[in-house]
Amino acid sequence: MKWTDVFEIAIELTDKFPDTDPRFVNFVDLRRWVCELEEFDDDPERCGEKILEAIQAAWIEESSE
Repeated sequence: MKWTDVFEIAIELTDKFPDTDPRFVNFVDLRRWVCELEEFDDDPERCGEKILEAIQAAWIEESSE
């Protein structure tokens, strides 16, 4: 997965952290958790706030289903 795989990342985060409310995850933790995902394979430095916002929004949507 790359940073642009927002929805796949959100699905993985939902599976890995089922009891976590993504609305209250700060971007420092979110960035670290994405980088620690087993399938993630991208440069950690290529991530910006807009990408993290998109991941968080997708995670909120995924966890509310």
